[in-house]
Amino acid sequence: MMDFVAGCIGGVAGVLVGHPFDTVKVRLQVQSVDKPLYRGTFHCFQSIIRQESVFGLYKGIGSPMMGLTFINAIVFGVQGNAMRLLGEDTPTHQFLAGAAAGTLQCVICCPMELAKTRMQMQDTGQKKSSSKKVYKNSLDCLLHIYRREGLPGINRGMVTTLVREAPGFGVYFWTYAVLTQSLGCEPSDSYMIPKLLFSGGMAGIASWLVTYPADVIKSRLQADGVGGVNQYRSIADCVRQSVRKEGYMVFTRGLTSTVLRAFPVNATTFATVTLVLMYARGEDLSPVTAEV
Repeated sequence: MMDFVAGCIGGVAGVLVGHPFDTVKVRLQVQSVDKPLYRGTFHCFQSIIRQESVFGLYKGIGSPMMGLTFINAIVFGVQGNAMRLLGEDTPTHQFLAGAAAGTLQCVICCPMELAKTRMQMQDTGQKKSSSKKVYKNSLDCLLHIYRREGLPGINRGMVTTLVREAPGFGVYFWTYAVLTQSLGCEPSDSYMIPKLLFSGGMAGIASWLVTYPADVIKSRLQADGVGGVNQYRSIADCVRQSVRKEGYMVFTRGLTSTVLRAFPVNATTFATVTLVLMYARGEDLSPVTAEV
């Protein structure tokens, strides 16, 4: 049970830290190659703040904030229970448990990210008062999509989400396990928290580097149709069109923003989860002062 609770708390902390970077990532991934609005990560940050205020960076936060209660509960809960079933705590078992957790949470993750993406794309490049909003909030966005397209519309991008999440969470937990074991993150260590933050941040970066191309395609499929016209018939068609127009570098669109976001978000999430679990188990978290 504590795995679920710790996952929820860690997830909320991670969203608050990382959502602005995610908004920038999505804008860069789906902008038109013929008429790009943004020259890069920092220009995108500046443009959003200038045109839409700082709150523009938090567009769509309602969807991940609602979903992350369940998503992180599923991820850390399933991963923790899977590890208990597998028995020995090894990096390989951490990978398998993480992959299982990533697979199961796609049911919530896919609709949540669809709403987040649509909200993030709303009023793109427009002054705050210059256009009427299609969606009032993330829930309203999902209801609009459901009324127009039914369940298939709500689950748009499910396959690419699965392709991203299963290996992504496997690498995520594997990297964290390897680093924490190598660094010796013991409760009595005065440097335990910095070590946990470093391990969590690097785990997040490793996970994104492995799965980023799938994330680009997922974002494009989920943003498709925002302007009223669908460009892609399928995953393969999206890959074909993207590579033909922009080359293989299209799969790195928004990667800078993602890596910048990945470290603080996952450092915060993993450290929070680990500390909550340690506290729940009654482990002594007070550092030992080294003798001079």
